[in-house]
Amino acid sequence: MKINGTPYRSVWLDADGHSIRIFDQTRLPWAVEELVLSDEESVAAAIRSMQVRGAPLIGAVGAYGLAMALRRDPSIENLERSAAMLNETRPTAVNLKWALDRICAAVRNHPPERRADAAYAEAAAICDDDVETNRRIGEHGLELLQEIAARKKAEGRGDEPVRVLTHCNAGWIATVDYGTALSPIYQAHDAGMDVHVWVDETRPRNQGALTAWELGSHGVPHTFVTDNAGGHLMQHGMVDIVIVGTDRVTRNGDVANKIGTYLKALAARDNDIPFWVALPHSTLDMSVRDGLAEIPIEERSAAEVTATTGRLPEGGVGAIRVAPESSPAANPAFDVTPARLVTGLITERGRCEASEEGLSSLYPEKV
Repeated sequence: MKINGTPYRSVWLDADGHSIRIFDQTRLPWAVEELVLSDEESVAAAIRSMQVRGAPLIGAVGAYGLAMALRRDPSIENLERSAAMLNETRPTAVNLKWALDRICAAVRNHPPERRADAAYAEAAAICDDDVETNRRIGEHGLELLQEIAARKKAEGRGDEPVRVLTHCNAGWIATVDYGTALSPIYQAHDAGMDVHVWVDETRPRNQGALTAWELGSHGVPHTFVTDNAGGHLMQHGMVDIVIVGTDRVTRNGDVANKIGTYLKALAARDNDIPFWVALPHSTLDMSVRDGLAEIPIEERSAAEVTATTGRLPEGGVGAIRVAPESSPAANPAFDVTPARLVTGLITERGRCEASEEGLSSLYPEKV
């Protein structure tokens, strides 16, 4: 995508050929600042602190982190130790483990002196794969938006936009490019469709603000709302479809995503609104059957709940406390939406039901 007319991916090699650059997402949307990561420890710190976030992007950046580790020490022992260290940084999103496993498999049979180069090549391939995957997710999701637009026109409501509600940020800065849930929206807008996006604030880290920044930069009409406004909008016929991303989808179609996704699915079901999940193949975990029982849910710092970051009256950016000093807080970062509440999955191979049968029809090699 583009920032001020300049095309970017969300991770790219630095001029030295071994460090990587990312956008510091803790500074967005107030400032666009690049961050250089030069070793596996700095990569791990950036993932933990959410300077880099989004399941597909975490996987890509983690892959480069493992390549950096092998550049320092190409031994198999260091490969396994560094992969385990990186994998522990964010336990819910399966893309990280998927990417690290892919690097390990790609380098294990090389002699030590070739392992780092092989790892960098595989990390670059992971990035290219993510871009193409998300582009194709956008094509298949676009068809859903086109169907809504055609139905509205047939009903004499052709002057209404297609109204999409999304939750959290599943755009290009959460992936290497295009995004997952936002990819169909970008493609619809670029094709001339009248589309409007309801953007959830997504407390506690206000990641909807990143979505709003993305959409605004691309010229997509949108409105920023609180997390809990979604049900009200659905009740009053102001939402045509919900599209969200995901951090892990299980064998039976359960979906782990940013906290609050489950509530959006419940509201969508109650109001007969389709609830679709954009799923890249790297986020599919066929080893898990019961998402509620088996997916580890990351519990993040209570400080993310008791304080919030924003632009201060004097123009700087800082954190302010919003809860009493004496109040404890809990911060589960994700929840699980059962497959029965999911209308369907949008993948790079097409759309399917959120079920083992549906996933098996598109990914027979994973069964």
